[in-house]
Amino acid sequence: MEQSSFDPKTVVGARRKPAAQPSTGHATPAHPTRATPAPVVAPVAPPLMEGSGDIYVQLTRTVERLHRRFLDVLRFEITRLGIHDINAVQALMLSNLEGRELAVRDLVERGYYLGSNVSYNLKQLVEAGYCEQERSARDKRSRRIVLTKKGSDLCDKLAELDKGHARTLTEGSSSKEDPEVALRTLRQLERSWSEYLRYQEI
Repeated sequence: MEQSSFDPKTVVGARRKPAAQPSTGHATPAHPTRATPAPVVAPVAPPLMEGSGDIYVQLTRTVERLHRRFLDVLRFEITRLGIHDINAVQALMLSNLEGRELAVRDLVERGYYLGSNVSYNLKQLVEAGYCEQERSARDKRSRRIVLTKKGSDLCDKLAELDKGHARTLTEGSSSKEDPEVALRTLRQLERSWSEYLRYQEI
């Protein structure tokens, strides 16, 4: 059987071995490899999942995270104002008074005070001079919460900070209707939960 000969010069695109460089007697210094710093990635919200059930779960979890983050914002703001005798939960309780006299029961219903004892926090606020407790003229068993000048001044400062955050939210929205749609959705969720607790059916 005749053996075929193979000539690499006839192959198109055949690679040629590069010619050896003349030696200069000195080793070529190796360039150090610089590590590329990892890019800083900002935290992003989890992508929306399909399905009303998945949207509901993400919405309820977002509400929980928002409340915690809101307390973080309050904590930062009162610290920046040089206030160290009350905490974020107590500042939230003062804000919920909104300059009006409220019974303790009404104050509890106006807000959710994460992991706190309302009676203890009210005692701390009274001792720090931010509010006072007075007996109701109609019901001697009931006590009403009244802001002092010190508490009113702090609430005014927190209200101004709220206005700044509101402007930031409006400017960062794709349309002016976005915050309104979000508010309607949250209120709808609140009504849905209230009706469920009242009638115990879905």
